[in-house]
Amino acid sequence: MPDFLSDELTALHDRVAALAQGPLAALRDDAALAPTDRNAQVRALAKQAGLFGLTQDAATPALTLLVARETLARHGVGHLHGLFGPDAGLLAGVAEPLRTTHLLPMLAGERRGGFAFTEPSDAPRPTWAAVDGDHLVVTGRKSYVTGGAEADFLVALVEVDGQGPAMVVIDTTLPGVAIDRHFSSLDGSTHAAFCFDAVCVPRSHAMGAPGAGRSQALARISAVRRLVAADALGTALWAVDFVGADLQRDRRGGPRAQSERLRQRYGAMRIQAYAARAAVYRAARLHDSGQDAVNESIAAKVIATETAGQLVDQAIQLVGGEALVTGHPLEAALRRLRALRLAEGETDVLQVNLARGFLDLGKGRL
Repeated sequence: MPDFLSDELTALHDRVAALAQGPLAALRDDAALAPTDRNAQVRALAKQAGLFGLTQDAATPALTLLVARETLARHGVGHLHGLFGPDAGLLAGVAEPLRTTHLLPMLAGERRGGFAFTEPSDAPRPTWAAVDGDHLVVTGRKSYVTGGAEADFLVALVEVDGQGPAMVVIDTTLPGVAIDRHFSSLDGSTHAAFCFDAVCVPRSHAMGAPGAGRSQALARISAVRRLVAADALGTALWAVDFVGADLQRDRRGGPRAQSERLRQRYGAMRIQAYAARAAVYRAARLHDSGQDAVNESIAAKVIATETAGQLVDQAIQLVGGEALVTGHPLEAALRRLRALRLAEGETDVLQVNLARGFLDLGKGRL
């Protein structure tokens, strides 16, 4: 368990660990259970344990979310659907009418939203909007909208003519909104690509001050990066625990932990996990102290995802060929982690952004 946790966070860790090792693990391993039934039971357990609402309260500290998500992932259940409720995200603090028509129904689970930030590589220009009286006329394309096929509305980054970037809420049932394609990724998640053909949206659906859309989006992405880092960190610790148990398992000729060569490699894994954990917890504490932790959140995300990927790969190497069989816990973890290395910014791009933050803006700590 991490050092210097408050009594409240220690109790949260213990409660989440018991839930993860008991009923959640049983639901994960029940192959006969239909996915919808599993999701419903996970959601009910999460609500009972006080997990579900953590992401819906904007005041929940980053450290609290980190402890909860890391603990779930460390026990191999962090990927289950239904553990956390939909958070307000970019709709947090939104005014009427969006509060009533979109935010509250989303938090209640009655409507689903998607985040449309990325244009496809062949888009001629970023998605834009012309002002037409009390409406915006939106044209363009967005790709990689996670869960987009089920979304009732999108929160999209749009360049508004004469005003700059804005986050605009676009209902997916509006005329001119179409899904170009559905696709899934390596980790099993589903996505959609959207096309907007002169979609007429009320100007009241543009959130925040004119021109502030990109900064709003980046602030949201920074929070998600910390959550990605927590999930990756927990999975890294799970992989280290998995290898440790495997090395100590009784075999013909004795446990493999007797090998000095394997001990050296396992020791290196524990050192990597220790360093990643320190970085991720420091970023959360910096954010909770009210300091600008954008660059530190970038660093934590990169360190956690890259380290976790290396540790799971090393775990497969040490466990052997059985770990490559489809359905093996390490095989599944490898697929999920590969996707996390790209989520909310691929590693190479984030490294460039981190350098720019210091060299051009004087931001960031070591």
